[in-house]
Amino acid sequence: MTPGYVVRPVRAHEWREVRTVRLAALSDEVAAMAFLESYADAATRPDEFWQDRARRSSLDAGEDASARQFVAVADDGTWVGTAVALVERVGDVDIGGAAVTEPVGHVVAVHVAPGHRGQGLLAELFTAATDWLRGQGLPRARLFVHVDNARAQRAYEKCGFRSTGTLITTVAGTEREMERDLSGER
Repeated sequence: MTPGYVVRPVRAHEWREVRTVRLAALSDEVAAMAFLESYADAATRPDEFWQDRARRSSLDAGEDASARQFVAVADDGTWVGTAVALVERVGDVDIGGAAVTEPVGHVVAVHVAPGHRGQGLLAELFTAATDWLRGQGLPRARLFVHVDNARAQRAYEKCGFRSTGTLITTVAGTEREMERDLSGER
């Protein structure tokens, strides 16, 4: 555990903090290639959107939830990082528009605030997300990263993700699929 921080799942009543950490991520200088949503779009969403988002991905969503958001919280209570784990089921459509043919975990909305990078928080967020996905019985986790975002690709590799060679096109441009085997862990 990184001293001065705690990584934990969000709670449904923390929707304001969920909104704040998302808007902070979308304000990052690489947000245009790191996220499929713009700050302008997210900032105009009503409170009900954020309440629903927090509820569906929170610890309060229960055992059958298909999403869980994890946050890194500094000692002063500031949310400084986040990652969301999604369960993709057979028949779902993934972000590339392809049908999901086997159950898989998908990690999205990954962000650590610039002043808090390089301290191990990303690894802790990925550990929390992949542990939860493994607990859902999923054999692997994947993510997509913009091909020009070399810094993120290196960071994800340090966290055990490897390129599959699959490329997709999204509104952000060309994205590389990376995955991590969960079957042999713990």
